Amino acid sequence: MTLMTRNNALQDKLTMTAPDFDRLKHLIESPQYRVSHGALLTTLKQELDRSEVVPPATIPKRVVTMHSRVRVRDLETGEPETYTLVYPEEADINEGKLSVLAPLGAALLGTRAGQVIEVAAPARLRQIKVERVLYQPEAAGDYHL
Repeated sequence: MTLMTRNNALQDKLTMTAPDFDRLKHLIESPQYRVSHGALLTTLKQELDRSEVVPPATIPKRVVTMHSRVRVRDLETGEPETYTLVYPEEADINEGKLSVLAPLGAALLGTRAGQVIEVAAPARLRQIKVERVLYQPEAAGDYHL
């Protein structure tokens, strides 16, 4: 089962900062998450394999990076949601901190404002529009999160 897909011309290229890439690569290789997140680790690895890695200062401001705060909208329900994309140890959905190992978190990584992604949810395939990157650490000059 595909956990997520990217739904437009940007599908083939994922832009990621070098620090995010390095930390996520270590996360994928960590035995800590293999049992509980096996399928998502495979999906995340595929994303890393096709990513263009850039220095933090050059990533476009509309790209979702780690620790970005992003507003999305479910296209079926019209409901807006706001999340900060974080590493698993920082995740707290009650505070809007979404793990990159959650299906939606993995799907958001590297997307751009305006993009539509599909995420497999238990009840249905969700179409999610990335409405706006409200905060991106790199754009704010916060390179050490």
